[in-house]
Amino acid sequence: MHILFVTGEYPPMQGGVGAYTEQLGLALRAQGAQVSVLTSARAKTLDSAHPSAGISVYPVFEHWGISIWSAAPKWAAKLGADWLHVQYQTAAFGMNPAINWAPWFWRRRIRVAWTYHDLLPPYLFPKAGHALRTWVTERPAHLAHLPIVTNAGDFQQLAPKAPNLQKIPIGSNIQGAVFSSAERQARRAQRGYAENALVVGYFGFLNRSKGGLTLIHTLDRLRQTHPDAHLLMIGERVGASDPTNFAYLQEVEALIAEGRLTERVHWTGRQDDAEVSADLAACDVLFMPYEDGASLRRGTLMAGLANGCAIVTTTPQAPLPELVDGRDLCYVAPGDAQAAAQVILQIARDAALAAGLRQQARQRSQLFSWEAIAARHLELYQL
Repeated sequence: MHILFVTGEYPPMQGGVGAYTEQLGLALRAQGAQVSVLTSARAKTLDSAHPSAGISVYPVFEHWGISIWSAAPKWAAKLGADWLHVQYQTAAFGMNPAINWAPWFWRRRIRVAWTYHDLLPPYLFPKAGHALRTWVTERPAHLAHLPIVTNAGDFQQLAPKAPNLQKIPIGSNIQGAVFSSAERQARRAQRGYAENALVVGYFGFLNRSKGGLTLIHTLDRLRQTHPDAHLLMIGERVGASDPTNFAYLQEVEALIAEGRLTERVHWTGRQDDAEVSADLAACDVLFMPYEDGASLRRGTLMAGLANGCAIVTTTPQAPLPELVDGRDLCYVAPGDAQAAAQVILQIARDAALAAGLRQQARQRSQLFSWEAIAARHLELYQL
C-alpha cells in the first residue's frame, strides 16, 4: 500500500497539521505501508536536511492554485501511489479553494482520502457569504472516496451530508515521557523557578482560537493570590501557515507589557521533543484555553495527556466522552480568566488532586496511540 499525502505544511515548517502528517506517516511505515508527501516548497527552503525516516518528501508546490488538479495525479502515477490523501486545513493551503475542488478532478484517476483538521472556510472573494464558503469547505466530504474527521463536533456537522464519513482521533505530536520528582525540580531550577513557584504552562503557537489573551488575564489574576506565579510558553510563538497569527501575537505581547507581566512570562522558542516533554513535566498545571472548547483535533491537548500533565482547558462544544471533567482534566468556560485562576490554584494546592489528574491524563492518552490510528487508516484504505 502506497499513500501519497498532500499537505500544505510539513516539517521543518511549524504547524500541527504538518507534525500530524509526519507522525501518521511514520506509524504507517512501521506497519508496512509506503508513504510519500507532496508539500510546500517552503519545507525545502527552511531546512532541506530534515530527516524523512523512510518517508519520501517532495516539497514542490510554490502555491496551491489550480495547477494541483493535474500535478498531484501525475505525481501519484509517477510514484505508483494507491491513494492521494489530503491533510486539510484551509490556512495551510493559503486559503485557496482550489484544493477543495481537487477531489472532483482526481477521483476518476485514483482513490482520494481527505482528513479535515478543522472546518474553517477558505477565502473566496470579497463579500462571499458564510453559506457559500461553508458549502465549498464541505464539498470534499461528498467528493472524496474516504472523508475523515478527527472529532465528534466535526462529525456531527458533516455526517448528515457524507454517509461514508469516518472519525479517527489524532495522536500526540510529542512522545510521552516520565520524569522523577528530582528531574522535575531540576528542570524548574534550570528555568529559574523557585521550589514553591506556581508554574502554569501553555504548549503550542498562538492564534486567536487558542485563547492567548485569556492566558495573560489568568496570569494577572494568579499573581494577585500567588506572589510567585509564572507562565511558561512552550514552543514557537507562531506557526508557519496563517499570517494572522503574528498580529494576534502582538496583541498578546501588548497585554503582557500593559500588565507589567514581562518578567513572569518565559518563551522557550522551538525545541526538540525531549525538551518539550521536560518543560511540560516542570509545570504545575498545563492551561490550554481554546476559544472553541477542548477537542480531540487539538494535538497540543494530546501532548499534554501523553506527558501526564494536570490539565485545565475549556468546556467542549461537542460531546467528548473520552475525557471526564474532574477525573482526566478540568474544564472552565472559554474566556473566563477568574474561573481558570481558581481551578489552577485548587490543583496547585491539592497534591492528591494534581497527582490523580496526571495519572489519569497519561492513562487516557493510550486511547490515541499512533499505532492504533495508523491501523485504522490501513483498514479503511483496504476496504
